[in-house]
Amino acid sequence: MCFGGRYFLPLELLIITVADYGLTEDDVVKLCKICKYLAELFSTLILYVLPVYKIDCLHPVRSISYSLDSLYIAVGCDDSNIYIYAKCGYLVQTLIGHCSKITSIAFSPDGKRVASGSWDKTVRIWDTKSRQQPQQLKGHTNSVWSVAFSPNGKRVASGSADKTVRIWDAESGQQLQQLNGHTDSVNSVAFSPDSKCIASGSFDKTVRIWDAESGQQLKQLDGNTSIVLSVAFSPDGRRVASGSGCSDKTVRIWDIESGQKLTQLNGHTNWVNSVSFSPDGNRVASGSWDETARIWDAESGQQLQQLDGHTDTVFSVAFSPDGKHVVSGSYDKTVRFWEAELWQQPRQLDGHTDSVWSVAFSPNGTHVASGSSDKTVWIWDRESGQQLRQLNGHNGIVRSVAFSPDGKRVVSGSDDTTVCIWDTESGRRLRRLKGNTDYVWSVVFSPDGKRVASGSWDKTVRIWDAESGQQLQRLDGHTDTVCSVEFSPDSKRVASGSDDETVRIWDIESGQQLWQLYGHTGSVLSVVFSPDGKHVASGSVDNTVRIWDTTSGQQLQQLYGHTNTVQSVAFSPDGKRIVSGSNDKTVRIWDAESGQQLRQLRYLTVFVYSVAFSSDGKRVASGGDDNTVRIWELKNIR
Repeated sequence: MCFGGRYFLPLELLIITVADYGLTEDDVVKLCKICKYLAELFSTLILYVLPVYKIDCLHPVRSISYSLDSLYIAVGCDDSNIYIYAKCGYLVQTLIGHCSKITSIAFSPDGKRVASGSWDKTVRIWDTKSRQQPQQLKGHTNSVWSVAFSPNGKRVASGSADKTVRIWDAESGQQLQQLNGHTDSVNSVAFSPDSKCIASGSFDKTVRIWDAESGQQLKQLDGNTSIVLSVAFSPDGRRVASGSGCSDKTVRIWDIESGQKLTQLNGHTNWVNSVSFSPDGNRVASGSWDETARIWDAESGQQLQQLDGHTDTVFSVAFSPDGKHVVSGSYDKTVRFWEAELWQQPRQLDGHTDSVWSVAFSPNGTHVASGSSDKTVWIWDRESGQQLRQLNGHNGIVRSVAFSPDGKRVVSGSDDTTVCIWDTESGRRLRRLKGNTDYVWSVVFSPDGKRVASGSWDKTVRIWDAESGQQLQRLDGHTDTVCSVEFSPDSKRVASGSDDETVRIWDIESGQQLWQLYGHTGSVLSVVFSPDGKHVASGSVDNTVRIWDTTSGQQLQQLYGHTNTVQSVAFSPDGKRIVSGSNDKTVRIWDAESGQQLRQLRYLTVFVYSVAFSSDGKRVASGGDDNTVRIWELKNIR
């Protein structure tokens, strides 16, 4: 299991009931705190965090709710039961009483009660401490789709397929108000932070704001083009988020005072079932029938993260009270916990006037080089994003760039059939290496800085003396374009990937081919050695990343997930992670040993042509067809 982003025992070993071991709830709380302490203690040993851990339930999950102290999570399921879990994975309590599917649940502010709504037309309020039979609030004449506690804990609101919103006294269970106005099923209700207002969303395509005391309708927010399935107030009470279904599939953020739409969040490909603001109000989480949860910037509307892993509809999402995690519940019978703050938004380096084909970090991580279809090489300051040098001289697309080990030189390969070596300080071209008879698609310095390798459309790999520019070796064997070349860490071997669908490993001194690695079913566009030289990773037009043993030539892993051509791959400096960039417009991080996908960074419109890790492993650079370089800062690295 992973607690707070750190590794723990498998969850199936942790899910127990209090009765099974005679534990009190105080015992469970203490165990959770111990788990948290151990997680912090061992976190210094872990460079990357898994993005998700999960609770496996026996039935589809329709609703989830965090307690405000973050210690408990309530889960409402299709078996008509409510399950209370301690955050560390223990099943603490099962609440039995409803006669049909649970559609909505909510913790009271003090965490001592849970409100629930069901297809059985009732609202129930459960005392989680005394475990007495719940209050049963009757009045709705059709299924109850949503319930919410007021932040002061005094009232409960409910929305129903009977087209009404009802307000109940949380202590006595008495109905205080019936809010009429919606012309179709009320799917979601939410209290404002001051408990004075209620928002409701309906099949009638409207969001309505009500006075919780008088029951008067204050606002009607029109603009959704289809049914509204979910509403949520921002923490400051000034905005409401709504999620919509059918043909709409959007999240909208509204200004309550003016009734105007502020932002529309586009990206989901199916109904949006649930929305939730982060505690600081800066982000919105959403869950959808498209089987994803997503995190958005509430101000700009930009998608920050797409959380993939569920295999069926995501019915419910919620931020943890500290904003560090998102929890999601799905029809796939799982509850999943996601790191919500692992990645910062990337820094964007603008300046190229055409697609960026290649990016590389300098050895000390302070600079980035980029090669572009605009025929230039640029050197950037990584911290400020400022352009330091523009290297002009190529007469064709610059397909590949790489720094020398000392960072004083950059090598570039171009469609003009030449390889150029540049001084990074002055921007002066030091050498122009001629010999290839067609486009040069890949170049790299040897780790000792003495040689340069190039791969070309002329089907050859060539080894050059980096000082004199003299050609030392020509490696023949590929039967189609050589798309990528890479030196081994000891500078004695070169790996190459080709349109002939093979990866080959060569001895540089003799020019002999050591291995020909078969497995890809499409062109191999990128190859890279692991830092210890024992493995090679390759990316291909067949949408896969593969990992090979350089001693035996055997394929060790095949990494599935990309849905289009994998253009570029790179190992992290410790060799434990692989980054890949693809025409599916994503950058993905993988565990090199298990092959598990750890993180997906999604662009909105951009093919990703190149990716690279910084030398400290804390950043990833990427280049794509939107003419920009992006630098992703990886947080929580120690």
